[in-house]
Amino acid sequence: VQLVESGGGSVQAGGFLRLSCVGIGSITAITAMGWYRQAPGNEREMVALLPNDGTPLYGDSVKGRCTISRADAKKTASLHMNNLKPEDSAVYYCNIVARTRDSALRGYWGQGTQVTVSS
Repeated sequence: VQLVESGGGSVQAGGFLRLSCVGIGSITAITAMGWYRQAPGNEREMVALLPNDGTPLYGDSVKGRCTISRADAKKTASLHMNNLKPEDSAVYYCNIVARTRDSALRGYWGQGTQVTVSS
C-alpha cells in the first residue's frame, strides 16, 4: 500500500490549507484514516483521526480549526485547516489503518508533505 499526499507548501499566518491523501494498492477494508505531523525536534503528533464510527478526533492544538474527511470508495482522506499559525509548520503525514488482500490489519504511512506557515 502506498499513500500519496498532496497540498502542502508555504502559507501565510491566518490562511488555510487543504491536504489530500490517496491510498494506492489492494486495500480491502479501512478502519481509520488520519493525519499526523512532526516538527523538527518534536515527536509525531496526531492532528486528526477519523475512525469507522464517523466521530472525528482532533489534536488539542488544532481543535476548532480543522476538519477531516474521508471517502473509502476512493481511498482518500482530506484535511482542511484554517487560521493557520506558525506553530502549525511541520511535515504532515497521512495514515491509514487497513487490511489488504495480502496482509492483516495494520497501519501505513505516507511520505509526508511539508507545511510552512510564515508570520
